[in-house]
Amino acid sequence: MITQAPRGTADWFKDRMRTRTRVEELARELCTSYNIKEIITPVFEHTVLFQRGVGETTDVVQKEMYTFIDKGGRSLTLKPEGTAGAIRAYLENKLYADPQPIKMFYVTPAFRYEKPESGRLRQHHQFGVEFVGSKSPLAEVELMTLVSTLIKKLGLKDAKLHINSIGCPTCKKTYNEALIKYLKAHEEGLCNTCKDRMVKNPLRVIDCKEPGCKEIVKDAPRTIDYLCEECSAHFEELKKLLTELEIPFEIDTGIVRGLDYYTKTVFEFVNSEGFTLCGGGRYDNLVYEIDGRESQPSVGFGMGIERILYFLDKEGIDLAPEKGPDLYVGIMGDAAKAKAYKIVYDLRMKGLCVETDYMDRSVKAQMKYANKLNVRYTVIIGDNELETNTARLKNMETGEQVDVKLDELAEHIDFN
Repeated sequence: MITQAPRGTADWFKDRMRTRTRVEELARELCTSYNIKEIITPVFEHTVLFQRGVGETTDVVQKEMYTFIDKGGRSLTLKPEGTAGAIRAYLENKLYADPQPIKMFYVTPAFRYEKPESGRLRQHHQFGVEFVGSKSPLAEVELMTLVSTLIKKLGLKDAKLHINSIGCPTCKKTYNEALIKYLKAHEEGLCNTCKDRMVKNPLRVIDCKEPGCKEIVKDAPRTIDYLCEECSAHFEELKKLLTELEIPFEIDTGIVRGLDYYTKTVFEFVNSEGFTLCGGGRYDNLVYEIDGRESQPSVGFGMGIERILYFLDKEGIDLAPEKGPDLYVGIMGDAAKAKAYKIVYDLRMKGLCVETDYMDRSVKAQMKYANKLNVRYTVIIGDNELETNTARLKNMETGEQVDVKLDELAEHIDFN
């Protein structure tokens, strides 16, 4: 037990670590081109932040949060998602006083107690962006283009943008009345959880995964049929922008997202197998829900990195093939050890990836080890090489060998 990681967690090393690092690099590179700044928030926050922001009736808050009482008697929760913490940081650091909009991204661990499945863990990692301060549908389009571009750079196939609008509190009220009326007529077929949701938060029923509930909600009223004038105009402008920019999309009235803070636009990128690679939407009232301050129009998304890695592996995409060290410095004899390692250090300072012997192997064993490491070049340094300041550099791919000055080793190694 002590040598086994807790269920729903994973270690990161070798191939998976290289791929994860490359995914994060691509995400960061894109954010740089969009002028989106990185933010890091604490792994745990006050529990009330998620109760107010995410919503007390959501599955996340009711069933999935890792909550504990600390030694000071405070209720704290490991973050289940990134948005609430980012908006708390926006408020605490008075970012609303800076020129708007504020565009933030994060790569963060997140924690949810749920059944581990394909690409989903209890401790997982999210890449997310929060765009605060703009009410224009162009803010949604910016994030949609960013996600679309990232998916293309990753090489994933068949991921399509699905959009919906769930309206604002005004039109939600009208919609909820129509939805409750419909659900009451089918109450006997609902699961027990949805019978409770129907009273507290009827929109959550649309998101239920139980087969019986899914069958019932197929014919339920849809949010886009109850949008107020403002929400309808916003949705129409969004569709127009996407069309003009030639970004393919599909209107999917089944998308409501699982968190209470969403208003108006909600969206997902869904692959051909029906799996969601990324989800997000607009949340114009979250600042008010958290702090009571005048709301700031905002939009954001979250992308599960493990889910991305799962499909990269499934589609046979190798983003980060293993690359061997540039050079292996073999050491011959104890007397040469310190001076040879000084050469290793100096070459590393010049930007080369250099490996050497730490196991007191024979020269023959060192060369076998270098082969296993898939190094590009090898050199052996002993007393004679140090005395003459010359050693034989071998290209492991071509077998070519050349005598070079020790202080000129770096110039003879092809970095490409």
